Amino acid sequence: MCSLQALCSGLPLRPLPENRGRRAGVPHAPVRTPGLSPREEQLALKNALRYFPPDVQEVLAPEFAQELRLYGHVYMYRFCPDLEMRAYPVEQYPCRTRAAAAIMLMIMNNLDPAVAQFPQELVTYGGNGQVFSNWAQFWLTMSYLAQMTEEQTLAMYSGHPLGLFPSSPEAPRLVITNGMVIPNYSSRTDYEKLFAMGVTMYGQMTAGSYCYIGPQGIVHGTVLTVLNAGRRYLGLQDLAGKVFVTSGLGGMSGAQAKAAVIVGCIGVIAEVDGAALMKRHRQGWLMEVTDSLDHCIGRLRERLVHELDTTGELLVDLGSDQTSCHNPFNGGYYPVQLSFAEAQSLMASDPTAFKGLVQESLRRHVSAINRLAREHFFFWDYGNAFLLEAQRAGADVGKPGANRTEFRYPSYVQHIMGDIFSQGFGPFRWVCTSGDPQDLAVTDRLATSALEEIVAAGVTPAVKLQYVDNIRWIREAAKHQLVVGSQARILYSDQKGRVAIALAFNQAIARGELKAPVVLSRDHHDVSGTDSPFRETSNIYDGSAFCADMAVQNFVGDAIRGATWVALHNGGGVGWGEVINGGFGLVLDGAEDAERKARRVLSWDVANGVARRCWSGSPTAYEVICQTMREDSGVVVTLPHAVADERVLQALRL
Repeated sequence: MCSLQALCSGLPLRPLPENRGRRAGVPHAPVRTPGLSPREEQLALKNALRYFPPDVQEVLAPEFAQELRLYGHVYMYRFCPDLEMRAYPVEQYPCRTRAAAAIMLMIMNNLDPAVAQFPQELVTYGGNGQVFSNWAQFWLTMSYLAQMTEEQTLAMYSGHPLGLFPSSPEAPRLVITNGMVIPNYSSRTDYEKLFAMGVTMYGQMTAGSYCYIGPQGIVHGTVLTVLNAGRRYLGLQDLAGKVFVTSGLGGMSGAQAKAAVIVGCIGVIAEVDGAALMKRHRQGWLMEVTDSLDHCIGRLRERLVHELDTTGELLVDLGSDQTSCHNPFNGGYYPVQLSFAEAQSLMASDPTAFKGLVQESLRRHVSAINRLAREHFFFWDYGNAFLLEAQRAGADVGKPGANRTEFRYPSYVQHIMGDIFSQGFGPFRWVCTSGDPQDLAVTDRLATSALEEIVAAGVTPAVKLQYVDNIRWIREAAKHQLVVGSQARILYSDQKGRVAIALAFNQAIARGELKAPVVLSRDHHDVSGTDSPFRETSNIYDGSAFCADMAVQNFVGDAIRGATWVALHNGGGVGWGEVINGGFGLVLDGAEDAERKARRVLSWDVANGVARRCWSGSPTAYEVICQTMREDSGVVVTLPHAVADERVLQALRL
């Protein structure tokens, strides 16, 4: 059995660890079909072998070649550590800096089998959200972090640790880029080849930035989405007895079951992968499991579409889809015509035929949605590229007079969450590195108090609603048993709330109320973190939805203001080539310097996106940025002017 000390000592080479291959009883990533030429296959092997000295290459070359042939990628299964992979208490990591130890904890949490979707393939969630491209990169990264001082920064190139380089204590300890491919070579086909050759990686969002906290994050986001969908579409605060139909119980989508329970509605969720289904059931997030549609329908009285057609009674109210449709032809969306095993086989043996069945299934899926929607069933796209891929498949999702980012049904950002982002609210999270549940309970109490004090001081009704929702979430979080992996929590907050919470945590660490540092982070899916025309920026209509300045500026801005680590990714949520997104980690250790960094980073991290949304025409963001400038003399933004009279534009019309 390996130890943390050994894990931080570099690649185990003499002797080589036993090659146990793929482990039985563990979910595995679908076989990839990159379509490499013979020359590209040789390059993939050379790139894998360059991590190892010549005296072991003769042993490793045949097995790496076999992995490439069987699975479409060289994962280096031999080097999967013989160690319980989890977030160990931070003091157990053999490091020279607290920041490096915290990063190690976050990395190992992303690879914890209780957290990760395909742990042996280093996939955290989303079907292809990689932490690293192969296990050699993991070992080398841990070794670099163990050696790192406060005067060095580790550069990460799409999973590959380039090395430690001189910097300063003010600089990030870690700078991550994932998938930064030249735009003209950023197609899905290009990606499959580049990933197989080991030169780029799809980090999703918080997989490749080491900030995933298990499904709790998406539980909270889904709770807010369904809650606000009920308010918008049904005019209800209480969703008891209402039916929410959707699909997906995987790495992220597994949150849907728990979210339905928390908001009080009935959730009916389709899932083709039995392992994913039972994982959520064992967690207690699913109340019932059945492979009988008739039994399921019996629980709702009758079939939804069939009952509507025969009796005129609509038995479903809200609907969405949370499959990994950003990756539809490699395990993200399974066609209804095949069993799970049949689909896995065809995906590898005949990708073209499999793609055809997926697209046929998407057309059928949309046809059912359209039929229900004619009778006041409300459907939204969950930002997973469902409607985008359905459109590409020829499904009837068009909207007359729509722009490029609009379909017959809105994305959840356009109708539900977009105005929340404009208010500056988004998914803020933290991890207690002590690993002690009591520390998490303390942070819950501190966060609740911080938000309550802000509400008591006076906020607008719209902002108060967001605070009240999140205060209730934190108060009830413990009873919902949301922790999977690290002792972490998430809530939606604005700039003022994030800063107040951070300062409360840092002071609690300084006085010993919290036993160890706290890592602050957020989902990349946030106010400023992501440019994605079919999700995060789908409600921006000034023509800039396809521009990525906001996400890149956020990455750079967080780095220069004191973030402990920063990440910038191509792809995430909607898919490769469709998104640029970034994130950060910030370690609070009780020092005055940590408080100063928290104020700077968290203020910029929200204000950037609010200012951008203000300039794109959001009246909500306009109000928020005006308030921000009144409260912080360091913020100066020239505000946009509306076109007061259409006659100004008429003179330009031909």
